[in-house]
Amino acid sequence: MTRTAGRPRRAVPTRRNTELALVLAAVLLAVLGYAEVGGNIDGTVPADAGEYGAALGALALLAHAVVRWKAPYADPLLLPIGVLLNGIGLVVIYRLDRAAPRGDAAPAQLLWSALGVGLFIAVVLLVRDHRRLQRYAYLGALVALVLLVLPVLFPPVYGSRIWITVGPLSFQPGEFAKILLAVFFAAYLAVHRDALALTGRRVWRFRLPPGRVLAPVLVIWAAFVGVLVLETDLGTSLLLFGLFVVMLYVATARSGWIAIGLFLAAVAAAGVGLLSPHVQSRVDDWLDPLGSIAAGRGANQIAQSLFAFAWGGELGAGLGNGHSILIGFAAKSDFILATVGEELGLAGLFAVFLLYALLVSRGFRTGIALRDPFGRLLAIGLAAIVGLQVFVVAGGVLDLIPLTGMTLPFVAQGGSSVVTNWIIVALLVRMSDLARRPPEEG
Repeated sequence: MTRTAGRPRRAVPTRRNTELALVLAAVLLAVLGYAEVGGNIDGTVPADAGEYGAALGALALLAHAVVRWKAPYADPLLLPIGVLLNGIGLVVIYRLDRAAPRGDAAPAQLLWSALGVGLFIAVVLLVRDHRRLQRYAYLGALVALVLLVLPVLFPPVYGSRIWITVGPLSFQPGEFAKILLAVFFAAYLAVHRDALALTGRRVWRFRLPPGRVLAPVLVIWAAFVGVLVLETDLGTSLLLFGLFVVMLYVATARSGWIAIGLFLAAVAAAGVGLLSPHVQSRVDDWLDPLGSIAAGRGANQIAQSLFAFAWGGELGAGLGNGHSILIGFAAKSDFILATVGEELGLAGLFAVFLLYALLVSRGFRTGIALRDPFGRLLAIGLAAIVGLQVFVVAGGVLDLIPLTGMTLPFVAQGGSSVVTNWIIVALLVRMSDLARRPPEEG
C-alpha cells in the first residue's frame, strides 16, 4: 500500500500472470485446431503438430516475457488476443494448403508471424514514450505518401495496384502507410482540434472551420480519390479516409464531420466506380451476387462465399471438412473468412468477431485512459484501423458492401499485413502500460 495526501492508495495489479495464462490457452487452442485439421483429413494428428505448437508457443512466451519486463502494467488482453488470432490464421491457412496442389502458405505465414513478433518486441523495447512519435508525424506522412504511390509503378495483381514485387517477394506498402498516417492524423488533430470544433463560418446546420484548417481535410479527400483512381484499391481508400473521419470525430466531438465524411466518400467511390471497370464489376457482383449463375457463367466468388456460410450452419462442418477452396486463393484474401464460417460455423464466426471487438475496445479504453491528446487520438486511431479493416472485409464477404480485397487482420495470409498488425498491438501495449502505470512509477 502507498499513501498520497495522507490517504491509502490501492496498488495497481499488473495482471501479468493473467496474461500468461491467456497466452498459454491461446497457443493450446491453436494446436488443437491444427490437430483437428489433420484428424479430419488424414484420420490422425499431423506429425509436426508438436513442432508447430513449440514454435508458436516460443514466440508467444518470448513476447510475454518482454511485456512482463518492460511494460508490466500493460493491458493483459492485447497480447493473448493477437496470439490467438494469429494462431487461428495459421490453422485455417494450413487447412487451405491441404486442399491446394502446391500448398506452402502456412510455413511462410509462420515465418512472417515470427518477424511480426520480433518487431512487436522491438517496439516494446524501443518506444518507451509514444509522445516522441509526434515529432516525426510530418516526416511519417511524407513516407506514407511515397509508400502509397510506389505500387503504381508495378503491374496490377487481381486488378489492383497495391503490391510491390521484387523477385519472389511481394508486399503491400499500404499496410505500413496506415500506421504512419495514424500518427500524422493524431499529431495534426491534437494541435488543431479546437479550430476544427469551435471556429469558422456556419453554413446551414454545419460550422465550417477556416480555410487554413479545412485545407488538410480536403487534401486527405483528394488523396483518397487519387488512391482509388491510380490503384483501383477501394479497400485501402475506404480504410484511410474512414480512419481520418473517425479520428476527426473523436478530436472534435462533432457528428457533422461523420456526415461530411460519408458524403465525400460516397461521391468519390461513385465517380471512380463509373470510370473503373474493376471497381464497377465489384459493385455489380455486390448488387446481384447470384447473377453470374443466372447468366450461365457459374458461381462467382461472392456466391461461393455465401454458399460456404450457408453450408457451415450454426456449428460448422469441422476444420478440414469444408469446400471453401472453390472460391479461389481464399488463404490470400478476404475470403478466408468464408472458410472460418463454413468450418467453424456461426458460433466460430461470432467468436472471431468477439476477439476483434475485444481488441478494438481495449484500444479505445487505452485511449480514454491516456491524458495527452496525441496519445488518446493515436490509441483510438490504431484500434479503429483494426475495426474498420474487419468491417470492410466482413462486409464484402457477406455481401453487405462491395468487395475490397483487403486482408483479415492476423488471419489472412500476407506478410505485410501480419507484421503491421503486430506493430499496432505493440504500440497499444506500450500506451496501455503508460495509461495504467501508477503516477509514482511514471
